[in-house]
Amino acid sequence: MKAEMKRFKLLLCVCILSTQMVQFGFGQIVLQGYNWTSWKHPGGWYRVFKNEVTQLATAGVTHVWLPPPSHTTDPEGYMPGRLYDLNASNYGTEADLKELIQALHGSGIKPIADIVINHRTRTSEGGCTFEGGTTDGRLDWGTWAVCNNDPNFHCGTGNADSGRDFFKAPDIDHTNPTVQTDLINWLNWLKTNIGFDGWRLDFAKGYGSQYIKLYMERTSPDLAIGEVYTFFDPSDGKPESEPARNRQELIDWLQSVGDVPTTFDFTTKGVLNVAVNGQLWRLNDTNGKPPGLIGYMPARAITFIDNHDTESQKMWPFPSDKVMLGYVYILTHPGIPSIFYDHFFDWGFMTEIKSLTAIRARNGINPTSGCRIVAAENDLYMAVINEKIMVKIGPKNDLGNLLTPDFKIPPATAGINYAVWEKA
Repeated sequence: MKAEMKRFKLLLCVCILSTQMVQFGFGQIVLQGYNWTSWKHPGGWYRVFKNEVTQLATAGVTHVWLPPPSHTTDPEGYMPGRLYDLNASNYGTEADLKELIQALHGSGIKPIADIVINHRTRTSEGGCTFEGGTTDGRLDWGTWAVCNNDPNFHCGTGNADSGRDFFKAPDIDHTNPTVQTDLINWLNWLKTNIGFDGWRLDFAKGYGSQYIKLYMERTSPDLAIGEVYTFFDPSDGKPESEPARNRQELIDWLQSVGDVPTTFDFTTKGVLNVAVNGQLWRLNDTNGKPPGLIGYMPARAITFIDNHDTESQKMWPFPSDKVMLGYVYILTHPGIPSIFYDHFFDWGFMTEIKSLTAIRARNGINPTSGCRIVAAENDLYMAVINEKIMVKIGPKNDLGNLLTPDFKIPPATAGINYAVWEKA
């Protein structure tokens, strides 16, 4: 009887695993679960978002990126102070956050915390002391924890900054062993006590990549995403705006932080921003590959159309009338696609996005799937992904012999200036 029960449990596990692999296509899909003004919502954002979790599960979302969870002196959460104090967030209480995380886990979705550790806000104006938010002194720091060459805050007695300066708050000295230990302990507390599964690393250029590597090794996140912000316009003709140069900055960062972190594919974002406006030839680089990070290190590339910075604050928004063309590209191509909350819930694209994620799952499209580009012209881009689906973007409808007979007609999904076909 025991042997039969063991065989039954093994079979059940195999069935569950098989279902999950079909549902998620052996890959990940991330959703940013807030925008720049979500903190304003009456009743708290955590409570609002909890009611929307079921929609994410049906879209095959595997990870949700949540806002910074700690006490902060700005409403959005990017000026953190008492890191252990999760009741002073404008998004809701610690109890609200745990309920949201429980709902996510119940739907098989893993929450990612936005981690802001390049800088911290001070306990008192003019001083250089910091309170961790507990009664036992955890993360209570003094001037020794602040970089001694911060050009905006001259109270630090630590070592020189290991990355770029952040002008709004004191830069933390990540070379200090106490700082390292305290931050590692806090991150692990967020995992074990709160339930987070991974990290989105804000302003990852602000501190040395060797410390990011250390933090990842000591906290073992399921998924870690570094924000290596690299705004550029590939159409302006400037050497620094060449996609290859932009992409190389992302590659250099990834190679310096070890094997764990991924990073946002700003190169794909920048090229797509321009390409969808009649320059689709840009989606094929000189080596016949996608020009973004997905053409070279796809397993570590988080592709995206917009986020709380680029769209909410209009810092680098995607052309609003071409947003679905962007999603057709990232949801069919290699890399790990990330969906923006506004586009999914507020802009009316939920049904179209779900159709694309279902095609991705059915055909096992994953971060390292192959991409064979068959056309890249001003008004037409076509590619075969994983030799299982064919993607068409652009207004040109005379496809000639590009659409081969081994793909089903009509397309599996189609919309304004796009179509996706599956193998017959």
